[in-house]
Amino acid sequence: MTKELPGFYYDSEKNRYFPVKGPIHGSFRKRKSPPPASTAKAKEKCKCLKTTSNNLLQARELYGQVITSRKGKFSFQMEYQKRRASQPMIWKFDDTERMVDNALEQMTVGVERLQGIVDTDMLLACSQNGLFCFFHVGKDGEELDYGVKLPHRVWTSNAGESTERVELPGLAWKRLGPSQHIPSTISCIKMCQRDNHPVENTLTNHVLITTLGSEISGGSVHILNLSEPFNINSNVVWREISEVTSFKNTVWTADCTFDGSRAVIGTNAGAAVVNIDTGTTSWICRCKSDVLSLQLDQSGNIALCGLRNGTIFSVDARQKPRNISNRLPRNEIPFHPRETSSGRAKKFHLERLLLKGNLCSFDTISMPSSISCITSLLLHDQYFLASSMDGSLKLYDNRLTQRGALQSYEGNVNSHTRIQLGVDPSESLVMSGGEDGHLRIWSIKSGEMLFQGKIMNEIPSLLCWPRMGGIYGVQRTQGAWLGSQEGLFHIGWT
Repeated sequence: MTKELPGFYYDSEKNRYFPVKGPIHGSFRKRKSPPPASTAKAKEKCKCLKTTSNNLLQARELYGQVITSRKGKFSFQMEYQKRRASQPMIWKFDDTERMVDNALEQMTVGVERLQGIVDTDMLLACSQNGLFCFFHVGKDGEELDYGVKLPHRVWTSNAGESTERVELPGLAWKRLGPSQHIPSTISCIKMCQRDNHPVENTLTNHVLITTLGSEISGGSVHILNLSEPFNINSNVVWREISEVTSFKNTVWTADCTFDGSRAVIGTNAGAAVVNIDTGTTSWICRCKSDVLSLQLDQSGNIALCGLRNGTIFSVDARQKPRNISNRLPRNEIPFHPRETSSGRAKKFHLERLLLKGNLCSFDTISMPSSISCITSLLLHDQYFLASSMDGSLKLYDNRLTQRGALQSYEGNVNSHTRIQLGVDPSESLVMSGGEDGHLRIWSIKSGEMLFQGKIMNEIPSLLCWPRMGGIYGVQRTQGAWLGSQEGLFHIGWT
């Protein structure tokens, strides 16, 4: 009987001990399977998030605004903001189902209260069934004449945090019902700003409202006048809706200038400029592909248009007389190639679109699918974000469109839905909902996805993230408003 020696094994054929330096010859050892890629990524992300706010504050005290690490130098402000963006808290407001699933806009209006006329922060929402609702964004515990609705939290990244330490955005709302002046589905709501108020302290007095149209009649353009104080408990406010003009076409989208004097309307036949005061309409471009999204630059003279076929171009948006607008210059612009197969060989044919209008540049952008949303950056007005209905989300420079996208943002999920993009006031974060019910946040500069989470079963297609002045509740909590068929949501950070 041989004795067992630590670190040795006994070979009976050779009648001697051998040191154990590796696997015994002829023995079988189960091979360990590598961890899943998703698990490895999750662990890596957790390691990145271990740098807490306190660590960043300590590093700033020691090294100043620039933090040096093994990966290079980082801005304290940007790193701190990215850490916060990765740990949001999301609230849902009850009794708002199917009330905020078509359009959402924020504004400041004068409301008749017991103590007099008070400038009040409001959300104007519209549902697909034609209901208009005003939501008053108030402070918790504020005395309101028409009831209070408080939200409940549906998502938090800090599981151990006490709810008593979290300030919930209060909400008081009044359902005013459908307007008899709007016979069709609302396609767009935009806040108009008059230049007699500073941009950073604007009081909204007009709201641009467009309707989609129907099989019987086309879309129309309306103005909701909120310059006079109104009583939120009354339906009198809807008497202030007036029709500006109507079209024979489907109206998909709209945008208005900062002074509120003109609006650019996107239709299934091109884009047109409407004078708000006179109702005069002149076409700035004509094409056979629907204008699903458009955005005016800060001067109001250039409009970025996104088409159903995936093309993005910029056009002169200055209004011209009718006789001139009827003689727009003809242009043939290329868009993404169409793949065809002939036997075993595949051929790519570059499609060309006939477009009438004064193009600012013949260098156009072609995205793989229909344009979902275009959002310009206010601090850098030559840059804009564009998303398409295949999930693509990219950043472009309007001066260098021929070079393609400057940044891409991976992970977005979309196949056929028009989903709004949200940009924070510092223009360092972009947010988008997905058809999978997820909400995602990316860093605009680096393209890094900072947060993704399934917050609802429906599509969070509406986003309202004010970038100047804006709602007291949003500004206080530094967050955004989300709308879907499940109701109204708020995302914020403490």
